[in-house]
Amino acid sequence: MKYYSDSVEDVLAEVAGSAEGLTGEEAGARLAQYGKNKLAEKKKVPLIVRFFKQMADPMILVLIAAAAVSLVTAIINKEGFADVIIIMTVVIINAILGVYQENKAEKAIEALQEMSAATSKVRRDGVVKIVHSEELVPGDVVELEAGDQVPADGRLIECHSLKIEEAALTGESVPVTKQTEPLQAVGGKDVPLGDRKNMIYMGSSVSYGRGRAVIVGTGMNTEMGKIADVLAKTSEGDTPLQKKLGQLSKILSILVLAICVVIFGFGVARAWITDGSVKLDTVLATFMTAISLAVAAIPEGLAAVVTVVLSIGVTNMSKRNAIIRKLTAVETLGCAQIICSDKTGTLTQNKMTVVEHRGADELLTAVAMACCSDSTLDENNTAVGEPTENALVNYAYKLGKPKYELAKEYVRVGEAPFDSMRKMMSTVHEHEGKVVQFTKGAPDIVLSRCAYYLDNGSAVPMTDAKRAQILKDNKEMADKALRVLAAAEKFYDSVPGDLDAEALEKDLVFLGLTGMIDPVRPEVVDAVKECKSAGIRTVMITGDHLDTAVAIAKELGILGENDKAISGSALDDISDEELAETIEQYRVYARVQPEHKVRIVNAWKTKGYVTAMTGDGVNDAPSIKNADIGVGMGITGTDVTKNVADMVLADDNFATIVGAVAEGRRIYDNIRKAIQFLLSSNMAEVLTVFTATLLGFTVLKPVHLLWINLITDCFPALALGVEPAEARIMEKQPRSSKSGIFSGGVGIDIAYQGILVTVLTLLSFFIGEFIAWTVEQNLALSFANLGTYLGWVFESVRDPAASTALFKDCVDGMTMAFITMSMAEIFHSINMRSQRGSIFKMKTANLMLFGAAALSFVLTTAVVFVPVVNTWFGFGLTAGFEFTEYLIAMGLAVLMIPLVELVKLIQRAIARGKTKIRIGS
Repeated sequence: MKYYSDSVEDVLAEVAGSAEGLTGEEAGARLAQYGKNKLAEKKKVPLIVRFFKQMADPMILVLIAAAAVSLVTAIINKEGFADVIIIMTVVIINAILGVYQENKAEKAIEALQEMSAATSKVRRDGVVKIVHSEELVPGDVVELEAGDQVPADGRLIECHSLKIEEAALTGESVPVTKQTEPLQAVGGKDVPLGDRKNMIYMGSSVSYGRGRAVIVGTGMNTEMGKIADVLAKTSEGDTPLQKKLGQLSKILSILVLAICVVIFGFGVARAWITDGSVKLDTVLATFMTAISLAVAAIPEGLAAVVTVVLSIGVTNMSKRNAIIRKLTAVETLGCAQIICSDKTGTLTQNKMTVVEHRGADELLTAVAMACCSDSTLDENNTAVGEPTENALVNYAYKLGKPKYELAKEYVRVGEAPFDSMRKMMSTVHEHEGKVVQFTKGAPDIVLSRCAYYLDNGSAVPMTDAKRAQILKDNKEMADKALRVLAAAEKFYDSVPGDLDAEALEKDLVFLGLTGMIDPVRPEVVDAVKECKSAGIRTVMITGDHLDTAVAIAKELGILGENDKAISGSALDDISDEELAETIEQYRVYARVQPEHKVRIVNAWKTKGYVTAMTGDGVNDAPSIKNADIGVGMGITGTDVTKNVADMVLADDNFATIVGAVAEGRRIYDNIRKAIQFLLSSNMAEVLTVFTATLLGFTVLKPVHLLWINLITDCFPALALGVEPAEARIMEKQPRSSKSGIFSGGVGIDIAYQGILVTVLTLLSFFIGEFIAWTVEQNLALSFANLGTYLGWVFESVRDPAASTALFKDCVDGMTMAFITMSMAEIFHSINMRSQRGSIFKMKTANLMLFGAAALSFVLTTAVVFVPVVNTWFGFGLTAGFEFTEYLIAMGLAVLMIPLVELVKLIQRAIARGKTKIRIGS
């Protein structure tokens, strides 16, 4: 129903009520019919269900698969279950973190409920009663006065200078002056929510005056209820990183399965060809080999590394006043392409401020404005009251006239309160033995009551030329989107006997004009510029009028020459399909409603842009939840918005977002470095075990691979997560959400780096076995004997029996291979500080990485040489392992740094060549 377009009598008839309210019996019957005046509560998902839901994540399934493989290995080999415990601990921690972060929709609904008034003044049975707000029903008549919370949606049937603060719901920066007269929209369209001056809405508050209203909507049938319904229906999509990790997990899962099948089939087929049959021992041995490859292929520490790196990022961002509520939101910021920002309180200060004056005496104008206001200054000299009047009181204070001194100097003895019909307010004061009247209000109205104007301290008769000049000044200020008020005065010999407005407000002396606006945050201008240099578009979405929004947008640099601004009513005429096609043209949206904001965010997302939405009001909550990343305000933001948001700005500063974007980009870069490091290491393990399988020997056991994946690799990978940002990170275009983890040459890098580690590891294995063979055969280390040994190796490829004889006890080779692979990956983590740049030219240091490398080095050495521990890993069986072999294995591992540096040098040269070709063309 369009109650705003109906007369008071018609509305009362439609809700079957009267101006005197309902009887108790009628209210009870309607309460049973309509239900309580509260928002619907979403059914809560049991904790255990939410916990196991976290297990459905592909990355977690990979970890569980790794634990299952380790369990089978431990049972078959009758070993301990340490590996299983480690992996499942990682799984449980990840699940707990996930449960802790989710279920924000329920919190948002609860916060909406808390915003509803606890009790209300209602006319029941002909008298005013205090009742619980949740017992209100359509047809009830509520009485409102300054300071009251509006308990439900209603149509005003009586108001006296009533002003209601609706910023949280509509985005309007100043309280709305209310009326009782019906409203008619132009062209038959709906009147925008912010312009329905004869309506009141749940969640708003009375800032001035008093009034009565008949309730027309309660609970979920209110505008607040519509927002709650949108929140409940809005699902949160996966972030770009979640999508990429999900894809990676699926690829790895398929790869693991394929590897197991291929290797198991290859081993069984080889045994069948060689022996003509397949024995159970052969099947078990082949199965264990397949398990080794599966363990090698699964990056067990990846999920934990990503979670910890994101957590470190959250800590860093909190130090910059950006509080992250959802871990994955950190990296989403890094690829943000659009920031849809609410104006009031986000781009502006949400504090009306006088910024311009026109008139003969600025100080006198300021005194008149402040005296003709009900706002006061508290003990901290902060204005308290209605926002517009607060601006006037602050204006006088800045000019050296605090309100508490003016109250003593100009003692108020009478007044004609503000009225929305006459659009003026007048106060009468005693001052230095005289009586002076100050009047403020709409410039055209005040000017029409002025017979004089102030000139050089004297009242001069008003002329048509002066009147035209004042109106011109008013228009110039209004064209700047300023809220303009005029001030006038009048002197009496004594306090007038008739304080009626008609008697007071005539033959006035015009003093001057003041223009006020909700000023922009000074730091936002630079923040918008930095967003532009980073390839990020800033879009303003506000409930304010179009001219105000355009003026602010131009001042901030958001609205360019070729950009357009559009109102909410015009947006209603555009279909979702049309909006998606033209969305890139618009940079400013004015007089919008909550559903408009959701449409705008969805249109950008439809075009493939990663979209952020900022805001502080309840009206922002649906779009904030629907955006790729929602940003709420910590100081002025409502609980609803903060609970829905992925990130909350502790200082309400739009500029903080820029720092958060830079941090998000750094974190994503570092996560990619960690992923590249871990996957190249896993690829090396797969290739090494696969090659050894083809040759018929075991180079590394599952326990060795698990140690490398969970211990040796994890520490350096975590340290890569705190790598400082590379130069000019905010001068690059945002990465596309469609770009994969392997884009930008990462896939090629993983391949060649994995092959390098494989070659070094196998070389170390054969050197170790050759040394052990010469010792066993009592032969010298000579090239002739090396040739003989290599001949036997090649023969073993064709003859499995020869392979078994040659590699029946390969502890020395296995030990050297373990050392080389472990340390090669550690040295390789240092390579990963920069994908293309030389590590020897980096100007920053990552002490945590160096410390992690040192720790991994100590642990790897301990596994080989510490008694008992080396027995657990199968290294205690070697009696002849010399320190020389340890140095050889270590020397081979160190080669990873110069080899990768050489490849990087070639890659940079190729990139420079391509750049020259592009410039030349």
